[in-house]
Amino acid sequence: MKVSNVTRRRRLLVSLAVLCLLFAAIIIRLAYVQLGKGAELSAKAEENWRRQIPSVAKRGEIQDRSGVPLAYNISSPTIMAVPVQVKDPDKTARLLAPLLGMTEEKIKSTITQRKMSVKLQPGGRKITMELAQKIRDLNLPGIVVAEDNKRYYPYGDLASHILGFTGIDNQGLTGVEQRYDSKLNGIQGSISYLSDAGGRIMPGSSEKYNAPKDGLTLQLTLDKSIQSIMERELDQAMVQYQARGAWSIAMNPKTGEIYAMASRPGYEPGNYQQYASEVINRNLPIWMTYEPGSTFKIITLAAALQEKKVDLKNERFFDPGYIKIGGATLKCWKRGGHGSETFLQVVENSCNPGFVTLGNRLGKDTLFKYIRDFGFGSKTGIDLNGEENGILFKPSRVGPVELATTAFGQGVSVTPIQQVAAVSAAINGGYLYKPFVAKAWVNPDTGEVVSENKPQLVRQVISEETSKQVREALESVVANGTGRPAFIDGYRVGGKTGTAQIVVNGRYSATEHIVSFIAFAPADDPQIVVYTAVDNPAGIQFGGVVAAPIVQNILRDSLQVLNVPPRKDQLPKAYKYGDTPIVTVPDLVGATVQDLYEDLNMNFVLSKSGTGNTVVSQAPKPGSRVERGSTIRIYMGTDPDTNEPNKAAD
Repeated sequence: MKVSNVTRRRRLLVSLAVLCLLFAAIIIRLAYVQLGKGAELSAKAEENWRRQIPSVAKRGEIQDRSGVPLAYNISSPTIMAVPVQVKDPDKTARLLAPLLGMTEEKIKSTITQRKMSVKLQPGGRKITMELAQKIRDLNLPGIVVAEDNKRYYPYGDLASHILGFTGIDNQGLTGVEQRYDSKLNGIQGSISYLSDAGGRIMPGSSEKYNAPKDGLTLQLTLDKSIQSIMERELDQAMVQYQARGAWSIAMNPKTGEIYAMASRPGYEPGNYQQYASEVINRNLPIWMTYEPGSTFKIITLAAALQEKKVDLKNERFFDPGYIKIGGATLKCWKRGGHGSETFLQVVENSCNPGFVTLGNRLGKDTLFKYIRDFGFGSKTGIDLNGEENGILFKPSRVGPVELATTAFGQGVSVTPIQQVAAVSAAINGGYLYKPFVAKAWVNPDTGEVVSENKPQLVRQVISEETSKQVREALESVVANGTGRPAFIDGYRVGGKTGTAQIVVNGRYSATEHIVSFIAFAPADDPQIVVYTAVDNPAGIQFGGVVAAPIVQNILRDSLQVLNVPPRKDQLPKAYKYGDTPIVTVPDLVGATVQDLYEDLNMNFVLSKSGTGNTVVSQAPKPGSRVERGSTIRIYMGTDPDTNEPNKAAD
């Protein structure tokens, strides 16, 4: 069948139209790819050609509450290799080996790997600037000196267990370095270049630098000065008492801010590899659990006062030296007992039978309710890893004896941080706060505070009035009782001793103790609470003898750091045989030699300088408080009335 010319023309026109449409589609597609997607596709192609050398971000600084740097980064370059660019592996390995302290075989095997880039480690990681310059001067193809840094702790072992340390890649491993690693780390940058399929730099290509974003600055609640004071005292205690260990905490009782926290043995974060794992991994103030001893009596006292089970000043108790409970005889630390005493004296004397009586008045359910309300048996939630819970008796296992021993701090297991938080609640008005060490996060570029941690109230445990009574009773302990070694002239101090036997092979040791003391000041408006414990000190093992003087020194110096002025309205100290009283230095300026010999009593020793008939200056200044028998240096001058030196003064 013949096809007509008309039909042919139609078919040709249709075919031509289809071809035109296809051609137009191709043109539109090419235009879309070239104009619409061109930039995106070019960028993807360039990204495939681009090779990157990392540029490490600076880890955020860690500062104390006043902005003093406690940990920061210093430049410490790292040597890297781009294997495809290494022209002579043998020569390169031979030149680098002596500089990096690595074998030629190790270096050669590293720089010949089929990888985009490799680090020459360990010898090439975090090297000195001088060594980095020597390697640059070699001008070895494929060897790159990459920007890197390492952590530096300017004060050595100061606050080591709080700060923690970082690993070879600047990752936090312990302490706040680990706890806040993601915020301190920052965002890594890079230096990139274009290369061909063989990894060689493409001619005419330029390097591209993506700047790293540094980590945030972490400002702690710590006070560097108070931390230094605390660690000084712990170091001296370890030497003086040849102790197995020691730990201490200083906290603001009104907020939960940790001013200082330390333990011994300690370590240097910058050289942590040189220390045993049990030293670097155990932050004793939050990890150590043990029977608290008599410091726990503060909780029993607070509960008894809150429940109105005792009248401290008007109610009396007779202590024969023991008390019989459930077939057991529980002894007082003083052989023969304290005899008849008020319950305030029970607190001052840390009398075990008296506190057993308070525990019995409260009863099992009530006493343990307060113990849990004060935070014992559960973690405080402090922002440090490794905190322990402590151990309390199960209610079903609490009989008369367990109730009695718990009342004076035996048979329960607590952590130091729990004790500090609980005692703070007992003396700050009754408010239990969550302890914390991270105060604020600061933008390192602008100095702007990004975020800030506020005090977190857990609960109110006792009333303001009860708390006031607890403060007054504990102030009396320091003025008149077992806490007298912590007395600070000019400051109202409250506190409590603690001496706990250590359990060895399931039995209480007669020779090993953890002695402790907790104190706060000023007693009427607490600004700081300090707890210190010493593990198995040599010689006399009593909290009042060993730990109280340590706390006294920490408190005295810390109060000056906090600018808390001395006052004169403190309870007078009850001096006992062997104590050296504190006396006031008189004003001697203007007195003659004859006056001095006639009027000055035996409170002081005089040391004279100069000639003349009158005292023109003295040290210490009038009104100062010093120990009786201290030396006063007087400076002699001319009597303004006669204008002549008194030769008798010679």
